Amino acid sequence: MDHSAVLAAYDRQIRQNLEPDGPGVLIERVDGVVRRVAAAHDWNGVLWSDLEESTADESIAAQVRHFTSLGLSFEWKTYTHDLPADLPERLLAAGFTAEPSEALMVADVEELPLDTAPPEGIRLLPVTDADGVRRMTEVHEQAFGTDGTDLGRQLLDQLTTAPDSVAAVVAMAGDVPVSSARIEFRPGTDFAGLWGGGTVAEWRGRGIYRSLIAHRARIAAERGVRHLQVDASDDSRPILLRLGFTELATTTPYVYEAPPAQAA
Repeated sequence: MDHSAVLAAYDRQIRQNLEPDGPGVLIERVDGVVRRVAAAHDWNGVLWSDLEESTADESIAAQVRHFTSLGLSFEWKTYTHDLPADLPERLLAAGFTAEPSEALMVADVEELPLDTAPPEGIRLLPVTDADGVRRMTEVHEQAFGTDGTDLGRQLLDQLTTAPDSVAAVVAMAGDVPVSSARIEFRPGTDFAGLWGGGTVAEWRGRGIYRSLIAHRARIAAERGVRHLQVDASDDSRPILLRLGFTELATTTPYVYEAPPAQAA
């Protein structure tokens, strides 16, 4: 893999020129940024920025004004190669809060192991309806310790209005959901994104996560996708490296919380 070429393609296709990728989504390009604007339960934020040092602070302030005028919290997703170099410090000064950094990791689909089966006693169940979304949300809340309500609404929206844009799966131990993950497709690009891979604590270390990578990689291969992309946590990064993923950059989300709505 030519790391520089793949990173440049990722920036160009996914961050700069991404088409609307969900129901009601707007991709807007203004004042040196590319932003995604969607419903409050969906992801809202800045995908790309190329700012001048002399005007960066005003550009940041303009994005704060835009999203908060819509009553939306939002995320400014930075990468290690973004300009200006002190963008993270400027975001913190503007009232953003940094979340944990992740590794941007990419693999060629044709080079990934596609035959990794789930461990004994585990079956993989495609998520296609509200019951499947409920199971997936249950796993998310147990695995990550965060509320999965917005994720559930977002996924159900996708399955209802754009089912070809996502494939989700839950790993079941009998009738109990113990792990889940999804893959999101970006038509017209070389990339599909792997998201949400999480396993409840007592089932970790048994190979379920690796089997979900292979399951989604097989779907990507069937659709002719060239690259898989993951924003990897410290826990998943070593597994992905062993499977053949390459780390291209570090990405850090900076979140700006919209002020609470004023009572009438």
